[in-house]
Amino acid sequence: MVSHPNVVVVVMDTARARDIVGSDHRGTSLSAIDQLAEEGTEYTQAFTGSPWTLPSHASLFTSTYPSKHGAHAGHKHLDDDLPTLAEAFRTNGYETVAVTNNTWISEEFGFARGFETVYKTWQYVQTDTDLGEVARTTEGRATVRALADRLTEGNPLVNVANALYGKFLRKRADDGARRTNEWIADWVTDRNSDHPFFCFVNYLEPHLEYRPPKSFAEEFLPNGITYDEAMDVPQDAWGYIAGEASLTEQELEILHALYQAEIAYLDRRVGELRDYLETAGEFEDTVFVVTSDHGENIGDHGMMDHQYSLYDTLLHVPLVVHGEGFGTGQNEDLVQLTDLAPTLLDAAGIDAPELREESQGRSFHPAAETEPRECAIAEYMAPQPSMDALEQRVGSLPAEVRRYDRSLRAIRTDDWKLIRGSDGSHELYHLTDEPVEQTDLSAENTDRVAALDDCLDDWLASFDHAEATGDVSMTDATEARLEDLGYLQ
Repeated sequence: MVSHPNVVVVVMDTARARDIVGSDHRGTSLSAIDQLAEEGTEYTQAFTGSPWTLPSHASLFTSTYPSKHGAHAGHKHLDDDLPTLAEAFRTNGYETVAVTNNTWISEEFGFARGFETVYKTWQYVQTDTDLGEVARTTEGRATVRALADRLTEGNPLVNVANALYGKFLRKRADDGARRTNEWIADWVTDRNSDHPFFCFVNYLEPHLEYRPPKSFAEEFLPNGITYDEAMDVPQDAWGYIAGEASLTEQELEILHALYQAEIAYLDRRVGELRDYLETAGEFEDTVFVVTSDHGENIGDHGMMDHQYSLYDTLLHVPLVVHGEGFGTGQNEDLVQLTDLAPTLLDAAGIDAPELREESQGRSFHPAAETEPRECAIAEYMAPQPSMDALEQRVGSLPAEVRRYDRSLRAIRTDDWKLIRGSDGSHELYHLTDEPVEQTDLSAENTDRVAALDDCLDDWLASFDHAEATGDVSMTDATEARLEDLGYLQ
């Protein structure tokens, strides 16, 4: 057994569990992730602690929930009060690298702490530096590719660039997964191999808007629907939620097909990443994790995107762990993303007492002497976007949309789930009978509601809450990119 294995954590941003491993998908099989699941362990009851990127990643990195780490819609920054997983690995001799396609996961929002290298796929050349010189370096090649990917066909710059540096420039085909893998392939080939590494990767493909490569989309689209027709289906999540835009059942089916195609394409890239690690001779000594930060609503519960609710369409995430010590098969215990940090520290043989002391997670490493969870927790601290921002986007909001102006918390066991709102609302679902959470049973099960309410209150009283509040400044470019991704400020 390797005493200090490499650790790779892959987050498939916005990928819900029901569309990943073992799903009843039509078209291209998810061969790469399926293979990882067959050779490793698939955790079938894995849940995130928050339904959107910033707080969910903060929980993954700190092993704490939003109430404790304080990174959420009311304070969009991971402050330095808590130790992070990357810091623990770096302190213990690991090379630490992050490759991110999501703007939230950057130093601007507090996520670079502990990483020696953070490669952001959306950064391009913005100087007069000769592109030929830039393209001779690993970082430069990736930067030139990123620049090319954002140039549109017909632009004279493309013709010039292709003429001068054609071998580095390609038409945009994804949201950064290809650039990510090419950068990692160069890095893992050139790196100093004397130390193990911790590599964190965020892929963005399943995130709105869904624009998969045509060849993948055509395997999932309903019969009779062309790729061009699918690309014309509106993807206005906020208009749909506000009732300003409507979608037919067929249009929702098409959007789900495009979403599945994005995941199938990303599965191909995950397999490619594994191939690069194998070629470099690193995969055998690597604990390789594939998960997601949250899921997605595609018309589910009358919602689009991943805000304003805590249903399992947003909370149930895939989790596959491959590597020595984890065994094979399926594990049906409740686990959460907050549990990943202590689990990976156990896998690497690292104590990290400061992180473990602050941790609200529990290791699920097979060698750990911990009892399985009795419940899972999720928090949605404030609406994102706010009602004011949503109203600026779509116009006057009806009363049924205004009700989303609240915070939410959820607690679930294997059988039951309670969702509690700051407005006094309660929803109770019997997951064993109805996992799709359509029938609210709170009115006829007041004793169970009260019991789960008490459990949630006891949990909230068990730790100190973050006091950080207020807006976080960001550059105009960052704000524009977040708006392009659908996050209205």
